[in-house]
Amino acid sequence: MFPRLVMCLMLAWGMSAQAAARQELVLNDVNGPPFTNQQQTGFLDRVGQEAFRRAGLRLRLVQLPPERGLRNADAGIEDGDLTRTAGLEKDYPQLIRVPEKLIDWRFSAFTHRSDLAVPEHWKSLLPYTLGIIRGWKIAEANLATAKKIVLVDDVEQLFRLLEKQRVDAVVYSREMGLWYRREHGLRGVQLLEPPLESREMFIYLHKRHGARVAPLAAALRSLKQDGSYDRFYRESITRALGRAP
Repeated sequence: MFPRLVMCLMLAWGMSAQAAARQELVLNDVNGPPFTNQQQTGFLDRVGQEAFRRAGLRLRLVQLPPERGLRNADAGIEDGDLTRTAGLEKDYPQLIRVPEKLIDWRFSAFTHRSDLAVPEHWKSLLPYTLGIIRGWKIAEANLATAKKIVLVDDVEQLFRLLEKQRVDAVVYSREMGLWYRREHGLRGVQLLEPPLESREMFIYLHKRHGARVAPLAAALRSLKQDGSYDRFYRESITRALGRAP
C-alpha cells in the first residue's frame, strides 16, 4: 500500500512539475464575448489554451487597447497578439505570424438608421460619420476616406456613440457585436448584412519565440482535424448566439 502511495505522489509531482515547466506566453487580446471572456470559457479562450497546451506552452491573455497592444507586442513587452490579419509583419517587423488560421472575423456595420445599407460593402459607408476602434487596421484602411471617423478605445465607447446617435454606424466583429447588442438590450441597433468583409485572423508571436511558431501551427491543425475546434465553436459561439440575429 505504501509503495503505491509513493508512486502516486511521485507521478502527481512529476505532472505538476511538467506543467510548471511549460513556458507561459502573454498575448494581447482585442476580442470580447463570445470569443474571449473573463471566465476564459469563450471560443478563442478554449482554442488558444488547448493549442498552446499541445505545443507545450501556457497561454495568458491580457487586454490592452488594440494600438498599444500591437506596439507592445512588436517591442517585446508582451509576447505577441492573439488575433491579427496576415501581412501585419510588414509594418511590425518584430512579429512572426503563426501560419495556421485561428478564426475568420466578419467585419460588420451596426447602425441606428433605417435607411442605411451596405450593397457595396466598405464603400457604402464612406458618405457617413462612423465609429471604429483605434488600432483596428482593416477598418482604418478601408474607411480612411469616410466623411468623418470617430476613434474610440473599446467596445463600450463604440456602442455608446451609436446609442447617443453621434455616428451613423459603427464597425465591429459580427459575432461580438451581436453578443454586445443582446447583453446590453440595444433595441434600436441593427446589424447590416452582408458583412463588410471576412478576414482570416492569425496568432502573432514576437521574434524571440520563433521556435514556437511551427509547433503552434501544428497544434491548431490537430485541433481542427480531431473535431475539437468545431466542438468548441458549437459549445461557445453557437450556444451563446443561437440563431442570431
